[in-house]
Amino acid sequence: MNKKNIVVVGGVAGGMSFATRYRRLNQNDNIIVLDKGPYVSFANCGLPYYISKEIEQRKDLLVTTKEELKAKFNLDVRVEHEVIKINKEEKNIEVKVANKIEIIEYDELVLSLGAKPIYLDIEGSETHGGIFTLRNIPDVDKITDYIDNTKPKSAIVIGAGFIGLEMAESLKNRGLKVSVIEKSKQVLAPLDIEMAKFAENELIDKGVEVYTDTSVIKFDGKKSILEDGTELDADLVIMSIGVLPDTGLLKDAKIALGMRGGIAVDDKFQTSEKHIHAVGDAIIVKNPIDKKDTMIALASPANRQGRQLADILSGLNKSNKGSIGTSIVRIFDLTFASTGLNEKQLDGFDYKVIHLVANDHAGYFPNASSIHLKVIYDNKTRLILGAQGFGKKGVDKRIDILATAIKSNYLVDDLQDLELAYAPPFGSAKDIINMAGYAAENQKLKISQSIQWYELEETLKDAQLVDVRPENVHNAGHITGAINIPLTQLTNRLDEISKDKKVIVSCQTSVTSYNAERILRNLGYDVYNLDGGYSYYSVIVPQGITRS
Repeated sequence: MNKKNIVVVGGVAGGMSFATRYRRLNQNDNIIVLDKGPYVSFANCGLPYYISKEIEQRKDLLVTTKEELKAKFNLDVRVEHEVIKINKEEKNIEVKVANKIEIIEYDELVLSLGAKPIYLDIEGSETHGGIFTLRNIPDVDKITDYIDNTKPKSAIVIGAGFIGLEMAESLKNRGLKVSVIEKSKQVLAPLDIEMAKFAENELIDKGVEVYTDTSVIKFDGKKSILEDGTELDADLVIMSIGVLPDTGLLKDAKIALGMRGGIAVDDKFQTSEKHIHAVGDAIIVKNPIDKKDTMIALASPANRQGRQLADILSGLNKSNKGSIGTSIVRIFDLTFASTGLNEKQLDGFDYKVIHLVANDHAGYFPNASSIHLKVIYDNKTRLILGAQGFGKKGVDKRIDILATAIKSNYLVDDLQDLELAYAPPFGSAKDIINMAGYAAENQKLKISQSIQWYELEETLKDAQLVDVRPENVHNAGHITGAINIPLTQLTNRLDEISKDKKVIVSCQTSVTSYNAERILRNLGYDVYNLDGGYSYYSVIVPQGITRS
């Protein structure tokens, strides 16, 4: 049997998952892994936590070494080997090693090129001396060396995505004064704005300054200047605007590229060229929910893709099923997670939204804490389109359940029948996941009808708003224009509620108001429940709140 030359360009998640899986299935072929950096397998998701010293030892970031990969898998791993040209007709690549060029032939070429950080060319950045991006071990070495040697007192993080906010937390925990600057109107783009606002508030509560809807236009020494002239101390700057596929190598090879310069692949990970395949952050995938092209730079999809491609090249019947972008981040004391599509991505869908708040485990058991959950589903098909959540604990479990439900094409109504592990320290007899199913079924059966926070202002032009919380809670803060009729007094004060217009009922989290809705609906009122209640509206529309 002829040995094949399998050449992998790029390691870490996609490349190493491919190489190790392929070796387990094919003991005879030659497998060469090339990486232009000094490390072929490292925990890039752990880099911010090394900066904060939560991960104490640098060696803990190194997943494995080329020597271990040779010993365990007979992989020929070559670091600091930069591929500079692909000769697809000759089926070879040109590799720059130090000051010389090597030619390596391949039978199958696997590209795991990854993504590169976006670096903004801001006036004054060339003389600042303390501006960094974070993507790999050399990057983290530069940042930690700078902190250790120059002892910066202030930092700004440009970009409020996952890595940006992890870095903001890490630098704050290192004792720096930290500011986050985000060009869009919210932090954490995968979340909808009402969920993201809680993340912004957590940052502010922990002493991080947050500036949204603005950008840095200039550096003046160690000062950063924002669009409105605001000056911020910036001894250290982390640029975390996002990433782009690192596909410059492919332009001369005329391999088909698509959105944002990503690599176009089919469902078998083949590029436009036979015998050239691609996985990881640099490829374009389909989102199975809306069937649209997307790019998802996350470790978990890259690992799966590498393994799937190894199976495919070994003759197994596997295919690329796309990715729904499940992600999670810790911001100080809270966890924020999402899966699937958010409302910003649902133009053209007929969808419904449910906001729920419930304890992570039984309320009578010590240390219960709230989980906030948002579930979005298709009003016609009943398929779950996306979910978002936050809380101190238990969020990961719920988002993972919903991500599994989406991938399995569960209907939102099916959530009420899921059998989830329960004991008082771990959950509730009716978990928040089950509650989402109950709420969705109530909407389908017209037992309950809701409106969202962003619909309230327009709806109130011809509606009456009734706050059914206790009087002392109402007086501490309520939506402007609401009349207060506590649930316990509702049936005795019906003369205060008009039957000639819509009635909107609200409470803290929309649970008590649901009970009020049922009473009024049975009495013939045209009534709607404010989904999520005061807890959401007060955060996202603080100008619409009155305190007695």
